[in-house]
Amino acid sequence: MKKTHIIILIGIAVLIGGLLIYSVDFSTYDTVSSAKQKQGKFVHLIAKLDKTEAIEYDPINNPNYLSFYAVDSLGGKTKVVYRNNKPTDLEKSERIVMKGKMQQDHFECSDILLKCPSKYKDDKKQLEKSMTEQTSAN
Repeated sequence: MKKTHIIILIGIAVLIGGLLIYSVDFSTYDTVSSAKQKQGKFVHLIAKLDKTEAIEYDPINNPNYLSFYAVDSLGGKTKVVYRNNKPTDLEKSERIVMKGKMQQDHFECSDILLKCPSKYKDDKKQLEKSMTEQTSAN
């Protein structure tokens, strides 16, 4: 092989390696307390909606402002500000995955992913009930 062919192959290998490194998401999920220590840095939080606090959303006056409180699995609590439309079924979600930056007094969220309970949960209970009734009838 010529030297130019070897250099081109090494260049292609380095390019592929670089693309793989940048395409993989190395981010981990943070808690509220660890996110507060990383002020201004982009983090991912997993939390639950704190239903004891009010959700602030007025679609008529400002449809691109939503604020609520979230509690992580360790009990850390923070106010979340999301400058976009309110996600559908926010109140029904089991968990909320939020991407954004922690500011002084709140978490400035840029993206929200809702982890909703299974839509088949009620159907499963109904199926178990009907199976129990059928077996007891026989």
